[in-house]
Amino acid sequence: MRILYLDAFSGISGDMFIGALLDLGVDFEQFKQELAKLGVHGYTLKKQELAKSSIYGTDFDVILDHEKDHGFVERHQAGQHHQHGRHLDEILELIKNSDLSKRVKEQASAVFSEIAKAEATVHHLPLTEVHFHEVGALDSIVDIVGCCIALELLNVDQIKASELADGTGLIQVAHGQMPVPVPAVMQMRVGTAIPIKQRLDVNTELITPTGMGLVKTLVTDFGPLPTDLTAEKIGYGFGKRDTGGFNALRAIIFEKKN
Repeated sequence: MRILYLDAFSGISGDMFIGALLDLGVDFEQFKQELAKLGVHGYTLKKQELAKSSIYGTDFDVILDHEKDHGFVERHQAGQHHQHGRHLDEILELIKNSDLSKRVKEQASAVFSEIAKAEATVHHLPLTEVHFHEVGALDSIVDIVGCCIALELLNVDQIKASELADGTGLIQVAHGQMPVPVPAVMQMRVGTAIPIKQRLDVNTELITPTGMGLVKTLVTDFGPLPTDLTAEKIGYGFGKRDTGGFNALRAIIFEKKN
């Protein structure tokens, strides 16, 4: 049994998650081929192996053809509001009608639905009116579906995670200022025992709505590093924010002997 453990000492986002999975050995060309089955266009995938704090890992990015600065919910850039896009039902229909595997379809649809429910509550919208930029733009669609694809390519049976870390303070977004943790992340915590520790030394967001949606949907257990399992490989996925420290998600593959 292959168990993936997420060590989220510096939070989690979709690109950090995929970066860590690629660093664990997911074949990038096969990953791109599988992602193409979603049938969406207008983006380029970038993978770069580099070192931060003398630790080598993988930086993954989705570069949009018409939005090079990624000004969407996932990255919370200021002063940008997008009218185009898809509603939740359209995204779920896109996934349903794709050539992706059944497992990937089910997981990705569940993650999107979880994030949409949180955004609907935060923005006081009916679920059917949650718009593309609130659920996540094209880069977040690629991140969510891509994570599910990479997990399948790694043959992961179960996902565990550490206590999550988030920052503090306020961040500027298209609608104004938001407190950290951001409202959608806090809303997804309602009714769960997902542990989140605020790092008072980091004055920015560390957990994105995409990251929290992936965790809430896919992670089955939270706690310290397993002591009764055999570690096989470790990967690092780097984040984009300047936190003043080592900003990465560490992912460890453990093998549970039967």
